[in-house]
Amino acid sequence: MNKLVCAAAALALTVTVAEAATKVGMITTLSGGGAGLGIDVRDGFMLAIKQSGRDDIEVVIEDDQQKPDIAVQLSDKMIQSEKVDVLTGIIWSNLAMAVVPAATGQGVFYLSPNAGPSQLAGAGCSPLYFNVAWQNDNLHEAAGAWANQTGYQNSFILAPNYPAGKDALTGYKRMYEGGLAGELYTELGQTDYAAEIAQIRASGADSVFFFLPGGMGISFLKQYADSGVDLPVIGPAFSFDQGILQAVGAAALGVVNTSQWSKDIDNETNKAFVETFQAEYGRLPSLYASQGFDTANLLISALDKAEPADKEAFQAALEEADFSSTRGDFEFGPNHHPIQDIYAREVIQEGDVFTNKIIGVALEDHADAYAADCKM
Repeated sequence: MNKLVCAAAALALTVTVAEAATKVGMITTLSGGGAGLGIDVRDGFMLAIKQSGRDDIEVVIEDDQQKPDIAVQLSDKMIQSEKVDVLTGIIWSNLAMAVVPAATGQGVFYLSPNAGPSQLAGAGCSPLYFNVAWQNDNLHEAAGAWANQTGYQNSFILAPNYPAGKDALTGYKRMYEGGLAGELYTELGQTDYAAEIAQIRASGADSVFFFLPGGMGISFLKQYADSGVDLPVIGPAFSFDQGILQAVGAAALGVVNTSQWSKDIDNETNKAFVETFQAEYGRLPSLYASQGFDTANLLISALDKAEPADKEAFQAALEEADFSSTRGDFEFGPNHHPIQDIYAREVIQEGDVFTNKIIGVALEDHADAYAADCKM
């Protein structure tokens, strides 16, 4: 009988410990053309968890295959069966729009390490939704501002036809003061850009702005470099980030891109992050890795003050953003999107590695354009 009592007591203790842990569901892209982005978010996030030394955070990771229906199925499973407290991980805005409103509607916190569609920053905002990266328009707005500083007067602009692509061109045009030689929406996942490059050649443009993340950007840049079109290119970091640059190679040298993060941002947290990420994974971190790292550290900072079950207290703890960001200064606006500096970077070569260096500040303490539409 004593053995049974002891066994029951041990079981009760195990259950109590398990229930005390915070369960995080990470739905991200780990296969297909966008896998590099999701892998970097995952690796940055898990590095921060490891460095925290905490054993009370359980992370369940699933591959959304870059498909909205799969992402929704995984979200439902994690919320209803896995009983997660927090969701994170989604890269693509169309997947975020399929998952985030339903997740927050069921009372689950969502911390975005990437996608920041305008709908979720404005009228569709939620007290339970936080974006730790940017609002989709922001880096494109910075590209438009940098184009003004550079003196471009007639840009040709293009992006994929999905929510983030529309936000991209909207953001560029919001800040850019010149004229447009052309404006195109391409197919999501497109790999052949011969027709678009021919239009650029014939347009009379003095510059090209494009947003083509992942494999789309690799294909476009290589074809553009081979085409002989000699127009300066400007874009957001998504097409010039660390993983992509190695695939593009010399075709990207000299291109200016905009980003809220760079490996040469001079603060102790960022220096340590770059060093330890490279030691852990054998590669330089990307923009996405930095965002995953910051997202995990935001979560940890909030867990030091409150539990997700106490929604008001946990929301307040997240709003404080009491963590050391790889970006340096970090704060949330009233719609839970960052207010931050956005830099202009130039693609350079260091030894055998293609990377970026900061050449200026495109926008300082920049907030998104949709906060006034958010009623929380």
